[in-house]
Amino acid sequence: MVYMRRRFLYLLLQVFVLLTLMFFLFRLVPGDPASLMLGGNASSAEVDALRAKLGLDEPMLLQYATYLLHMLQGNFGFSLSYNMPVLSVLADRVWPTIELMLLSTALAVLIGVPAGIWSGYKPRAAGSRALLLAWIGLLAVPNFWLGLLLVQLFAVKLNWLPAMSDGSLIGMLLPAAAIAARLIALIARMTRTVMMEVLHEDYIRTAEAKGMPVRTTIFKHALRPALPPIVTMIGLQSGYLLGGSVVVENLFSYPGMGQLLLSAQSMRDYELMQGITVFFVAGFLLMNLFVDLLYSRLDPRIRYD
Repeated sequence: MVYMRRRFLYLLLQVFVLLTLMFFLFRLVPGDPASLMLGGNASSAEVDALRAKLGLDEPMLLQYATYLLHMLQGNFGFSLSYNMPVLSVLADRVWPTIELMLLSTALAVLIGVPAGIWSGYKPRAAGSRALLLAWIGLLAVPNFWLGLLLVQLFAVKLNWLPAMSDGSLIGMLLPAAAIAARLIALIARMTRTVMMEVLHEDYIRTAEAKGMPVRTTIFKHALRPALPPIVTMIGLQSGYLLGGSVVVENLFSYPGMGQLLLSAQSMRDYELMQGITVFFVAGFLLMNLFVDLLYSRLDPRIRYD
């Protein structure tokens, strides 16, 4: 319980610091929300009146204090571009992004872990070395460029999958693959490295000497000790998944938080951008907290006081 309270307080501190940075950085972006809302034909008097109505004419520190007070009350503000509360806007976009992240992670785990296990068990095989080169290539390819290649192959030439996502499972496959590609390479490479180390342990040699089947040796005795670093890496990469969704969602016209963020940025919708930031920051920090708590389940030797 002491550990949980300490981690929770640390999480709140991280959220506070990041939100403070985002509040001021967003306002350094060139462009005036009032001018964008009214259009180029609006007079300076109309722009000034709207700025006063929105509180944009107040000192920056006063705006920041008001923002924090509203946040403590659970008020995320009002979206200027959508003309509705920020929470109402986010409610329609949060779940599609969560679905895309879950599918991307599932693809990465289902492909990366078995490939890493096989490569770690037979590191000198030609296929294992070919996979290693493929992982290095995936790490070097930007997800938006990979997304374009996937669209060209599976949507344009083969006509197997839709180029634009319609929210269905089939429509999510291409954006999920574009996001998951880098994580697949990282999981496979980490699994390979850890399995190569674990398979040389004395207890693994003892199990092999007793005639235990290879499948049992790998999945029962070798894989579990190898899971903590793999899970750690997945947790740390959750931030990349959220960040990668911003570009990929726009590429595939996927109706999620990433597309919403760029739309809010183009309209200088400060309140909406800050609400999306809260979602991304909280998601990343909660994922890391979940990974820490999962350690004790994966490795009984780990205990939190």
